Order: sequence, then C-alpha cells, then structure tokens
Amino acid sequence: MNVWGEVIVGLVILVGIVGVIVPILPGVILIFGAIAVWAFMTGGAGAWTVLAIATGALAVSGVVKYTWPGRRMREAGVSNRSLLVGAVLGIAGFFVIPIVGLFIGFVLGVYLAELYRLKTHELAWPATVHALKGVGLSMLVELFGALIASGVWLTGALLV
Repeated sequence: MNVWGEVIVGLVILVGIVGVIVPILPGVILIFGAIAVWAFMTGGAGAWTVLAIATGALAVSGVVKYTWPGRRMREAGVSNRSLLVGAVLGIAGFFVIPIVGLFIGFVLGVYLAELYRLKTHELAWPATVHALKGVGLSMLVELFGALIASGVWLTGALLV
C-alpha cells in the first residue's frame, strides 16, 4: 500500500476514535474495517498479525464494555428498564437537539424511569448518577480498546 493509502486508513481510524467518543459514528466498526482493508492491501504475515492483534483488542474491549459497567450498575440498583428508557429518550433527544440532545435525553430518561420506580428524587438521582458513571466507564473501555488497536496498526504500518 502506498503512503496516501496509509494516510487514508489513518484518517478513517481517527474518525473511528471520534466515533467512540461521540456515539454518532460506528467507531469500532470503522477502526476494524480500516485495519482490515490495510491488511488486505498490504498483505504478508506482518499485516495479518496486526489485524489479528487489533481485532483481539477490539473484541476484548467490546466484551468488557458490556459486562463490567453493567454489573456495577446492577450492584447499584439501576434497572435495565431505566437504561432502555434513557436510550430511547437519548435517541429522541439527538433529533430534537443535535449531538447534546443524546446526553440530555439519556440523563432525563434514566432519571424519569428511576423516579417512577423509586418514587422520590433522593433515591432516583443517585441511581441516575450510577447509570452515568456506568455509561462513562463503558465509553472509556471502548476507547481504550480502540486506542490499542490504533496503536498496533500504527506500529505495524511503520514496521511492515
């Protein structure tokens, strides 16, 4: 692959990292796809090894992303229904107030669902805060996996 091809792959990976932070774009899919195209176009054992390691990092972070924060939220007493209501209002909020509406809608949805379930603000707000911490932890885990995969690709691109 020539230099311009690698620059394009690097830019797609960068867009993927932004997609992990701002959940509008499918960040992990973009990163995986860019590295897979690079490995296919570059060829050789080194490129395929880079793809395998990057895929492993993305897969492990994907599993941890859904198990670790979810368990912490269950331990804090946040219901799955509240997270679902938060996700639905977050999506609706995204269309009402572009980008920031996603976060506002999620917080409002979780809070309202927890308020309905727990009946008081004093109980609902701490549960909402735990949900936000869980979502933040989930994003950090996914970002960590994306950065490791990106670093593996960059190392491979410089060495292969």
